[in-house]
Amino acid sequence: MTASSAQLTRAIRTGRRRRGGEGRLAAALLSPTGLVLSLVILYPLVSALYGSLFRRETGLDENGFVTEGEAFVGLDNYTSVFTGEAGERFLNALFNTTFLTATSVVLETVLGIVMALAMNRAFRGRAFLRASILVPWAVPTAVSGLLWRWIFQSDGIANDLLGQQVLWTADGPAAPFAVIIAEVWKTAPFIGLLVLAGLQVIPGEVYEAAQLDGAGRWRQFWSITLPLVKPALLVAVLFRILDALRMFDLPFVLIGPRKESVETLSMLAWDEANSLRYGAASAYAVLLFLYVAAVAIVFVKILGADVAGTKGAAGRRRPRRARKVEADQ
Repeated sequence: MTASSAQLTRAIRTGRRRRGGEGRLAAALLSPTGLVLSLVILYPLVSALYGSLFRRETGLDENGFVTEGEAFVGLDNYTSVFTGEAGERFLNALFNTTFLTATSVVLETVLGIVMALAMNRAFRGRAFLRASILVPWAVPTAVSGLLWRWIFQSDGIANDLLGQQVLWTADGPAAPFAVIIAEVWKTAPFIGLLVLAGLQVIPGEVYEAAQLDGAGRWRQFWSITLPLVKPALLVAVLFRILDALRMFDLPFVLIGPRKESVETLSMLAWDEANSLRYGAASAYAVLLFLYVAAVAIVFVKILGADVAGTKGAAGRRRPRRARKVEADQ
């Protein structure tokens, strides 16, 4: 073995030991986060899955005394979800959840983009505009629900502006639209904030070159702004979809519980747990988790939302490998 090959071997071993040490250090630093995530995510999920296999039952013992306890029922809690009155209520909650999510997220996306474009422009008073747009996002959801309940009451501002009596907060066709309006008002600034962050990293030279080529504002928006801001926009929309699918507090405060027109899957699970039917409540919670996970997977696969930032990392690694190949050649 020549001296150069021996030095190369020692360098490779040193690099491997260094990488191994860095890996152990990274694992040690990430272990507290992994422990917290296991406690707040993994344990409740396993507990809900386990609880969905049991049902609270009342019976008589051998001495004729009334007994209560949890009996193992397997998948009966899941099968009962799709049959009888429970099935109709579940399908209604599923439809309400999907309708409220799809409608509110579409409106929030359009309004959030408009907000981001307005906040990104340079003009006097821009700081005041940014602060005023972000105020609804800072308001707690329960407070927002009470505020809009006061606006939508029978003698409230909404009916005064419309000039007619609409039962916004009753269990009727107007209730979902009241929830959508309140939801869009509160959460559209979230999308606007993330889109604004994407707009601010677009170089101004790109727009100057487009102007020299004769591109108008609409052409610049569709060909430059929207494609370049797409990664931030997709992540914002994904977060909003996942949050809206778990919607509970706003319709609960604004309209109320056990209202057929706005009852969501989260509200249904809460009502079952409040009625001490923990097995059915756990089954609804597990089904909601599977629904949210399926929507997230489909969204990422179809639209290609780079949630983990792996595309940028892969793009940064390719030039280094290319340079290494060129150096070897």
